[in-house]
Amino acid sequence: MSAKKIRLLVLFGGVSGEHQVSLVSGKNVISAADRMHYEIIPLLITKEGRWFSAKDPTPLLEGDTSRSFAVCLPADPNERRLHSLEGKELPQYLAHPIDCAFPVLHGPNGEDGTIQGLLSLAQIPYVGAGVLSSALLMDKGYMKLVFQDAGLPIIPHQVHSFHRWEKDRQAVIEQIESDLPYPLFTKPCNLGSSVGISKAGDRDGLVRGLEDAFSYDNRVIVEKGVNARELECSVLGNINPRASILGEIVPSNEFYDYAAKYIDDNSELIIPARIDDSLMKLGQELAVKAFICAEGRGMGRVDFLLDKDTGELFLNEINTIPGFTPISMYPKLWQESGLSYPRLIDELVQLAQEEFESRRRLKKSYAPEM
Repeated sequence: MSAKKIRLLVLFGGVSGEHQVSLVSGKNVISAADRMHYEIIPLLITKEGRWFSAKDPTPLLEGDTSRSFAVCLPADPNERRLHSLEGKELPQYLAHPIDCAFPVLHGPNGEDGTIQGLLSLAQIPYVGAGVLSSALLMDKGYMKLVFQDAGLPIIPHQVHSFHRWEKDRQAVIEQIESDLPYPLFTKPCNLGSSVGISKAGDRDGLVRGLEDAFSYDNRVIVEKGVNARELECSVLGNINPRASILGEIVPSNEFYDYAAKYIDDNSELIIPARIDDSLMKLGQELAVKAFICAEGRGMGRVDFLLDKDTGELFLNEINTIPGFTPISMYPKLWQESGLSYPRLIDELVQLAQEEFESRRRLKKSYAPEM
């Protein structure tokens, strides 16, 4: 008698500037998951925030909801299943309880603790970081505070709010220029895939970069520009995470912006990175340390900047839901480290279930002794 298949809810799309990237990631996760082990429940979240599911994921992955069901997920832990929003009875393949969820939602409203909070309330195991770690690592400003407190090497930076920018632009510009030399990078604090990132060589470029970044987020981080090589490391695990080999990205553009990542297909991925063994080991150690200090769970892609002039290795950020596109580093680094794509998904689901069980043991009530 064959083992029962795991009913795996794969969530993709989402209400963020990374919606299209998430569709590609969702497609790859669904394609790689072993159908001998999993029954896939595809779930598209539209740009407007509506949820749709169907047996065939193909139309959903193209944003087509015409042959699907509008659904929701109740927070009631006694349910753990999708509900119809149209008064229609859902077919059995959608109405059965969910065993595990795999969010492949990049950016806000998916990678920032929001969907993790809903899945926690519904008591459904899910792949990746929990609510706290997701929210923390989504926000580049607060993430760097934690890294700094842990003694991890980070690039000089400032964080500014849209409220202050609107109130006194000149004061913001003067504060930036007094502490950080050009060139500078401006980034939304809560976004990924290089959306809203600009490089500024002078004040005019800084103003344009800030305005663009503030159009995506109410908090913006400004970082000192570094003449750097871009290195990445994949981390996998819960309490005892392990690191893959490091890879290097040689962007087709001046820096690894959205076009270089997803459009022109001319960026070069070098695996393993062309660095010596001591630097490879240092990167792996820093990646694991950063993952642990930020309460990472399941998976994380740790990004570094290697200063070409000084040889210093800086921790840039951790992505709690890294890309799973055909050119994404996270699965590629594990493949080169000896872990195939299907086995990677198996291990991520197993880690999700282990983390869920570790939290189930916690007491839910307190009765003080009298």
